[in-house]
Amino acid sequence: MKTSFSRRNVLKSGLAVMGGMALAPHISLGAFSTSSFPLDSENRLYYSPLLREHYLDERPDVPAMIARLNANENPYGPPQSARKAVAESVSGGNRYSWKELATLVDMLALKEGVTKDYIMMGPGSSDLLEKVAIVLFAKGGNIVSADPTYMSLIRVAEAVPCKSDWTHDLKAMEAAIDSNTKMVYICNPNNPVGTIMAANELMDFCSRVSTKVPVFIDEAYLELAEGDTASMVSLLSQKKNVIIARTFSKIMGMAGLRVGYAVAQPEFLSKIEKITRGGMGICHTSVLGAIASLQDKEFQAMTKRLNTQCKNYLYQELSALGYSYIPSYTNFVIFPIKMDGKTFLSKMASKGVMVRSFDMLNKPYCRVSIGTMAEMEYFVTSLKELA
Repeated sequence: MKTSFSRRNVLKSGLAVMGGMALAPHISLGAFSTSSFPLDSENRLYYSPLLREHYLDERPDVPAMIARLNANENPYGPPQSARKAVAESVSGGNRYSWKELATLVDMLALKEGVTKDYIMMGPGSSDLLEKVAIVLFAKGGNIVSADPTYMSLIRVAEAVPCKSDWTHDLKAMEAAIDSNTKMVYICNPNNPVGTIMAANELMDFCSRVSTKVPVFIDEAYLELAEGDTASMVSLLSQKKNVIIARTFSKIMGMAGLRVGYAVAQPEFLSKIEKITRGGMGICHTSVLGAIASLQDKEFQAMTKRLNTQCKNYLYQELSALGYSYIPSYTNFVIFPIKMDGKTFLSKMASKGVMVRSFDMLNKPYCRVSIGTMAEMEYFVTSLKELA
C-alpha cells in the first residue's frame, strides 16, 4: 500500500534546485515558540542544518546545551588516531595536499574494489551530490525521489511516497520516470526515517533503471547498518550508470572536517571534473585525518557497537512511554510526538536538548540522533517531563 504525502507530484524543470537549497515543505524549520522559550530581536535561536545554527551562550536566559541530538553526528569522534594526525599535519598546512590526497584515493579505491579513476573526492558527500546536479540539470529536467528523504538536493522532484513500512516504493519510482528525468535519487538507509532497502531488491532496481537514467545512491549511513545490507558499488563492474556517495561524517566521526567521496563510472566523473577540481576543496588537515580514521577499524567497530546499544535503550524507553518508533538502521530514530513540532522543539530546547521535527502524513514527528548513553538518558528524562 502506498501512503500519501502533501508534497506529492511537485514536479518542475530547471536548475532552481541549486538556488538556496531550501527545505521541503514537510520539514519544520524548528523556530522556537516565544511562549516557552525566549528569542532575540531577530528570532535567531533555531536550528536547521541547511541554514545556520546559533548558540547565544552569552545570554543568561538561554540554557546550556546538554544533549546535541539534531544533526546525526558521531558523538565519539573523530577517533584519537585522526586527532593526532590532524594536529601533526598543521605544520604542513602551507603546502597543497595532492600527494596525500592521492594516497587517500588509493586507499578508498582498494576499500571499494575499484581502480582510482572511479573515485572522486569532495568536502562531504552533499557537496558531490550538488556537483552532480549542476552537470545533469544544466539544461533542465526533473528528479525522481522518495518522500520523505534527505533534502540537500531535492527541491524540485517527482516525489514518490514511501510504502507503509517507510521503505522506498521502487516500483512507483520507476513508473514516475519520464523523458525529462535526469536522475533518480535514493538515500539508503533513508534519512529521516531510518529504513533500509533489501539489498537484492535495490540491486535489481539500480541495475535495471540505470540503463535509462543515472541513479544516485546516498550511502552515508550504510556503515552503521546491520542485517541485509550491501553497497551498490558492485554494479560499476557491470558498467551500470550509478553514482554512490560515501562520507567520513558518520561512522568516522568527521562531520566538521568535511570529507566525502563518490564512486562512479570514470567517464561520468570526467564530466564532473569539468566544473570542479576534485578534492581541491578538502584541506590538508582533513585529508590526513581521513587517512588515519579510515585505518582505525577499532574506532569504527566501537562506534557501531555503542550506537546499537544506545539505540536499543531508546527503543525500550520509547515503547515504555507509548511511542511507536520506526525501526532504524542509522544513528537516529524518528517517532510521532503528541504536540506540534515547533512547540516540541521549543520545550526540548528549554531543557538543553536539540532535536529535529518533521511533518509526515500530516503528523508531527521527532527525529533524535543517537548520542552517548548519558545523552540518551537525559533525552528520555526530558521527554518524560513533557508527557
